[in-house]
Amino acid sequence: MSKSIAKNLGYNLLLNAVSLILPLITMPYISRVLGVDGVGIYNYTLSITQYFIIFGSLGLTMYGNRQIAYTRDDKEKMSRTFWSILILRITSTGFATVLYYLIFGNIDTYREIYMIQAINIISAMVDISWLYIGLEDFKKTVTRNLAVKIIGVCLIFLFVKTQNDLKLYVLINVLMVLLGNLIMWVYLPGILIKTKIRIREIKDHLLPAVQLFIPQIAIQVYVVIDKSMIGLLSNVEEVGLYAQAENIVKAALAMVTALGTVMLPRMSNIFANGDKEKMDSYLNASLRGVAYAAVPMFIGIACISKEFVGWFFGAGFELVTYLIMVISPILYFIAMSNVMGVQYLLPSNRIKAFTVSVTTGAAVNVILNFLMIPPMKSLGASIATVAAEFSVAGVQFYYLRKEIKVEFYLESFIKYIFASAVMAGAIRIIGNIMGVGIDTTVLQGIIGTIVYIIVLILLKEKVNLMLCTAVSNRIGIRLRR
Repeated sequence: MSKSIAKNLGYNLLLNAVSLILPLITMPYISRVLGVDGVGIYNYTLSITQYFIIFGSLGLTMYGNRQIAYTRDDKEKMSRTFWSILILRITSTGFATVLYYLIFGNIDTYREIYMIQAINIISAMVDISWLYIGLEDFKKTVTRNLAVKIIGVCLIFLFVKTQNDLKLYVLINVLMVLLGNLIMWVYLPGILIKTKIRIREIKDHLLPAVQLFIPQIAIQVYVVIDKSMIGLLSNVEEVGLYAQAENIVKAALAMVTALGTVMLPRMSNIFANGDKEKMDSYLNASLRGVAYAAVPMFIGIACISKEFVGWFFGAGFELVTYLIMVISPILYFIAMSNVMGVQYLLPSNRIKAFTVSVTTGAAVNVILNFLMIPPMKSLGASIATVAAEFSVAGVQFYYLRKEIKVEFYLESFIKYIFASAVMAGAIRIIGNIMGVGIDTTVLQGIIGTIVYIIVLILLKEKVNLMLCTAVSNRIGIRLRR
């Protein structure tokens, strides 16, 4: 791994670590203050608002990221690319904002909440983080996100005190997103040059962006639609339960998928230079590295959920234990599809294969949601989510079967499963002896990690040995100093 990739991965891991820790601080508080109903209303209205963000953005976030990576070696060309894409984004998101207000401006149910959530669409309009990601300048985006997230948490604890503060809670969240996006504009003068943009240049980006937009719709269908369908086919309380279980699993997922965000612009640049052999090498290394973290994470989260939920969420959220157990495998499936799809198919411009994979996942999710939510509510949606993510990863693997060295991958994967099984046994012994409590969860996490690493050392697994060696060398340097 090159120094720049390692540095950017470090920044992204820092951001995702904070993104993991901060919800662990706020979720127990918000669950107790707003209750299942309040959490459900917030997540349900947000899920509806996200459809307008999706359609307004037209796939331009991922497309812009990739195009900046393609053109970043030519400042004049990059500047023209940025401004033309931005104008297209502002125009399309502006239409989405007007449409949103026309639809939700006069409804009776949750109207004020919907109006506050609309600020998220405006935030998407001015979001230029894709520029910095395309430039592989993760320091700015990470610094911005860390500051905004910390400010947001402080404001929540200061002002959100009762169930009547739901509107204030929503307002704090949307304003923090808007503030974070506006801050990124401060750096533009030092990055871009002034240039005149022709209407034709803007139009030139429309068709390729729409080609990426189609898979983006499919992705968001099985990312967002779960909460919408639970709310429509069941009730907002079930949305609240599902959302909290999903939040826990996806907070951990952010750590696993950090590499994907870092690698997309790098792989796009490598593809632009025609080095397929290097891309294949990165693909296989990433698959093993991500599986190293994803396998024990999903097994570990499922194993600690019983003791964790008991002290973390409080009364009314008991069902979240079982939802976490069911949802946890998506950690592995999304991690794999993140590598195959985001790190390889998209940068190599294999849009059709990526579209087929996520469309398959969306279809599986919607069909199973209709069949399983009415009788099983949030549990049915959880099963549908796992099936959808499995299908996405399966289709992407089929398309990349010639590039992936299966034996090379399975050699380590079997060891990860075995080490995770031993880890799971240790975690459950601790849980059964100590019972519900924060001290139980902390000890389960520490002992589980140690057991996993030791077992892999005994099995002489290469990724584990490489990381252990790197850590020991780093400690040795510090000690000598």
